[in-house]
Amino acid sequence: MMRSLFSVTLLLLVVLTLSADANRRVKSHKAGGKHDKSRPASECSPTETQYGKCVPEHGDCGDGLREVTCKDRTNKIQCKIPCNWKKDISDCKYKFGPWGSCDAATNTKSRSGTLKKALFNAECQATVRVSKPCSPRAKNGRDKKLN
Repeated sequence: MMRSLFSVTLLLLVVLTLSADANRRVKSHKAGGKHDKSRPASECSPTETQYGKCVPEHGDCGDGLREVTCKDRTNKIQCKIPCNWKKDISDCKYKFGPWGSCDAATNTKSRSGTLKKALFNAECQATVRVSKPCSPRAKNGRDKKLN
């Protein structure tokens, strides 16, 4: 969990650094080779940086792009929306309890989670309740017939 958060943070830092360097090179080339020193590359603090929602490239989940805005600059970074029940809360990290028992009327089971961390300045609910279909009857070794 921490390793993936570190990887995302590192990826964001690399993308922002590379795009800032490319932008600076383009501006300096247009300005006759003079470097634009009016703004340092790391001018934006995390509180000044605004992140948009992850927009999938195809369908409603999978790989996509997220806009990152700081002051007058907007960049796009890669992101991913899970293709399961987590897609609605993908930028919010929760600590979930165990799955409840199967509700025979709806054939679903559910569990609750409390917010651990909001990623990309996302607006997250303090608690969430998720559900999924009940799995079919558990298989065990006694159900198998031996020849």
